Amino acid sequence: MKWVTRSHVHVDRVACPWLIKRFVDNQAEFIFVTRELVMETAKRENAIPFDVKGVELGHKDGHCSFVSIMEKYKITDPTIKKLAEIINAADTGHPEASEYAAGMELIARGFSIMYPDDMKNLEEQFKVYDAVYAALKTEK
Repeated sequence: MKWVTRSHVHVDRVACPWLIKRFVDNQAEFIFVTRELVMETAKRENAIPFDVKGVELGHKDGHCSFVSIMEKYKITDPTIKKLAEIINAADTGHPEASEYAAGMELIARGFSIMYPDDMKNLEEQFKVYDAVYAALKTEK
């Protein structure tokens, strides 16, 4: 399946593709376009839009798109729930809600500088999310 969102990925727009690839659709293809072109591209490419205002898989009720995807696809993995708390805190401007949120924001900012190409950024940052997932899995 194809998925489309805004270009210039940051916390939620890296976490969502990671979640999709690891828990929803391991063959997912991602398209990054300007905010104005997301819905047009979704129609043309028969792609699922995410992390854009007004879409099903966007921010809702104070939660980020990662949470929307987790809920829609009924992902109940307890480690993903822990990760969702971190991503939500980092992405919604409430870093105090998670001890790791500020770190995820800092990492996202650094990767955006190092890898301005969105696909390369995802490729590199997925390793970070895999590592964070593994570490969280060991926490009680």
